Amino acid sequence: MKKPIIAFLLAMVPVLGIASGGVHLDDANIDLSDTASLQRGAKFFVNYCLSCHSAKYQRYNRMAKDLHMTEEEVTANLMFTTDKIGDTMQIAMDPAQAEAWFGTSPPDLSVIARARGVDWLYTYFRGFYVDESRPFGVNNVVFADVGMPHVLWKLQGMQKAVFHEVDGQQVAEKLVPVEGAAGKGDMTPEQFDVAMRDLTAFLSYIGEPIQMERKRLGVWVLLFIAVFFVITVLLKKEYWKDVH
Repeated sequence: MKKPIIAFLLAMVPVLGIASGGVHLDDANIDLSDTASLQRGAKFFVNYCLSCHSAKYQRYNRMAKDLHMTEEEVTANLMFTTDKIGDTMQIAMDPAQAEAWFGTSPPDLSVIARARGVDWLYTYFRGFYVDESRPFGVNNVVFADVGMPHVLWKLQGMQKAVFHEVDGQQVAEKLVPVEGAAGKGDMTPEQFDVAMRDLTAFLSYIGEPIQMERKRLGVWVLLFIAVFFVITVLLKKEYWKDVH
């Protein structure tokens, strides 16, 4: 019995190492019950992500229903192509061209929050810094040598990394704004943090659109089980009271 347990623990070591990666992840602190936050996140997604990244498991009309929007509002504000309201969130970019431009085809983001975790995404969005050695001139603290440009730079501005050495490797200790106009974004750091929290919340929502309903339903299921347990105990006592 001990050998299978030891084998399982040894197998988990690489997974745990990948999950942590030695990088501190900031708490996303998202609230999926905040419909306004999800609506703002949807706006950021379609404006800054959907040109390259699809969400092929999410339909526009489902999003309209879940985010308390009319289909007309979604069509007017969140759909910029010839897609129909019942379509999924696809992109027109050719995968072969995308691979030529970015080195790899940008992944679909339908379940990225479930794969990476919301804290990872929140830190990633805020973790770009200037790196002239990279093709797009930027790198990321949680995704080393990322092949993606910093599409949110106009909102955040540009950052530079302050490094320190850990076990012979240079690790980004903190990120600071680039001095001058190049480092200034349209948002303050606080506003950008809120915006990225909204975007992260939206990606968490599309990863499992039913999750809020599932949690609400789960409460009623647990209550039913508790009541049924009491009834079952009382019935058991009643049936067995004359059995010696």
